[in-house]
Amino acid sequence: MRTQSATVPGSPDHPNEDYAATAVPAAGRGGALVVLDGVTAPAGPTGCGHGVAWFAARLGGTLLELAGSRREASLTECLALAISRTADAHRPTCDLSHPRTPQSTVVCARWDDAAVEYLVLSDSALLVEAPDGTVRTVLDHRLDDLRPAARRLPPGERAAFIEGMRNAPGGFFTAAADPAAAELAVTGAVTRDQARSLAAVTDGLGRWVETFRLGGWPELFAALAGRGPGAAIAEVRAAAAADPDGAAFPRGKAHDDATAVLVEL
Repeated sequence: MRTQSATVPGSPDHPNEDYAATAVPAAGRGGALVVLDGVTAPAGPTGCGHGVAWFAARLGGTLLELAGSRREASLTECLALAISRTADAHRPTCDLSHPRTPQSTVVCARWDDAAVEYLVLSDSALLVEAPDGTVRTVLDHRLDDLRPAARRLPPGERAAFIEGMRNAPGGFFTAAADPAAAELAVTGAVTRDQARSLAAVTDGLGRWVETFRLGGWPELFAALAGRGPGAAIAEVRAAAAADPDGAAFPRGKAHDDATAVLVEL
């Protein structure tokens, strides 16, 4: 197994709220990866004094340990327990019922000699390369499905509409303080002989495909495998620098934290 990873903050004066890590069990068979994209909170109270970066690191580290060590538990069960443990870690001092309590997207994959399991929650992505070079993209489309309705609203109402659909019936979901969110993740598995490599990316790098249209998901995977995660992030940064005001490529913020992990199985 060979791994490569890179992460770059969206702004040098703001903490990187992404999390990425891989693990290999002590027995040396199989492994796991976890990539999280912490949801940047707007200005104002969130009910929590720890911050999004703390939350992403705490949740990500807990999920990685559980996915790697509890092979008998499903990834859904691992995520639910990780959310519960993270909530318990700051429940005594924080208001976890606040709608902007720290939260994140989740990508988790786990593999052994028999299968590759995966879980995706919200708008980060997992790419699975087959031995013949074809690339399967695992996405949670619920946030994207809301964007057409948002575009029909006056510009000043769009952000509030999306925000109101966060962790709400008929909306989209993130990992926050409610372990029930784990049941809403996109999950599945492929046999081990159907997967040669995996890549997990946060939406800051997903802009390579979805915002700047430098290519499709298979082309992004080829960039990660050929030029490396750092080079792919640099290409997104260059595209953003060429359109600093978002005139050609509209986006919520000029730059975003961008992270990728590539695992050659």
